[in-house]
Amino acid sequence: MRNFTRTGTAAALSAMMVVLAACGGGSNNGSGGSGDQVTLSVMHNWTGQDAKATAMRGLLDQFQEDHPDIKLEVEGLATDGLKTRLRTVAAANEMPDLFVMWPGVMTQEFVSGDLIQPIGEYLDSKPEWKDNFIENAFDDYTVDGKIYSAPMNLAPTSFVYYNQAIFDEYGVEVPKTWDELLAAIETFNQNDVIPIALGNKANWFVQSTIFSSLGDRVTGTDWFLKAVAQDGASFTDPQFVAALDKLQELSEADAFQDGFNSIDENQMVQLYFQGKAAMFISGGWAMANVVKNAPEDILQQTHITILPSVEGGEGDPMSTSGVVGTGMGISSKLEGAEKEAAMELLYALSGPEGQQATLESSTLVSYDIPLDESKADPLFVELYNLMQDIKITPVYDAKLSSAAVEVTNNGLQELLGGGDPAAIAEKIQNAQVGAAQ
Repeated sequence: MRNFTRTGTAAALSAMMVVLAACGGGSNNGSGGSGDQVTLSVMHNWTGQDAKATAMRGLLDQFQEDHPDIKLEVEGLATDGLKTRLRTVAAANEMPDLFVMWPGVMTQEFVSGDLIQPIGEYLDSKPEWKDNFIENAFDDYTVDGKIYSAPMNLAPTSFVYYNQAIFDEYGVEVPKTWDELLAAIETFNQNDVIPIALGNKANWFVQSTIFSSLGDRVTGTDWFLKAVAQDGASFTDPQFVAALDKLQELSEADAFQDGFNSIDENQMVQLYFQGKAAMFISGGWAMANVVKNAPEDILQQTHITILPSVEGGEGDPMSTSGVVGTGMGISSKLEGAEKEAAMELLYALSGPEGQQATLESSTLVSYDIPLDESKADPLFVELYNLMQDIKITPVYDAKLSSAAVEVTNNGLQELLGGGDPAAIAEKIQNAQVGAAQ
């Protein structure tokens, strides 16, 4: 749970983002205001009806109530829409005052474009806050020794959620090896049960929730980080092609329902809620949705585990891909009263009260606070305890260049449709090399 690493390799912004950001144009993002009131524009992805989104919107409302001198202009977007919007406003150098952002490459790119400002001085002023984050929690928000955000949660990205009643009905054991998984898939298909519900309409989904862990199972973490750095490893190496082969095996075994590239994550989970699928694979973020919205009979039968081991693989089978959670970026344009107000909101969302609210919403945190198991849903307790025994390995889209991430996401969709693993590996390699030049 505390094994976070960084490559030390910073990705640059896309050429357009760098050029436009350097021009220094853009508006004042709505900051300032009349009299003593400060106005802050806030962009987030807490738009759903899951417990986490509800809790975070509640924190925003409470902050507004507690700070009548600070007006929040809030815009909520679904995750995919938020990522797209952020890259658009970044290219125009018109960032909102505060916004949800991701660790790793996104943070590095925004720093490269001089779009966000460090928070280290404010963090240091509250040691009781800073010192309670888990080990290495700030690593992927740190660029050139400066910290740019504080994680609001912990985001392991790959778990198998499964319906024990369906497994029992067909005499299937929860798979611990790849061969056992393939056998389980065959049994479920023979009985007209979707083995693994999948919604990959947003093309990042398979990369983040399945392949980042599966790839590590096959190649090991050290190889992946070397390939990212282009330091003694290449994505055309046999072990990476073998990892792609393993993912394609799932598609060829009919692990997923027809049309999985045309439905989204919410529709995927609905197939599971309806009892039509034995499993779905998603991140820890799905827990808040399952706990709040699953039918009671489904919830009572749902358990959680990690991807099975892969024979001959170099990676640690007791691991899952993940990152520290999202943080709030603060526009580099803010200063004076606006900057002070933004730091206060950052603290409200990622400080002790925010972390406690997040944990109570059945969401893991990168913060050292105990879980009151008597008040938590049993399934979340199961996840919380599972995390004590496994380590975190890198998510591809937090380490690869933006260009290589997009090629990887598209390539995995192609792969699941029958594409050639070696050809896809070459595209990923070329994209990562190109970004480094």
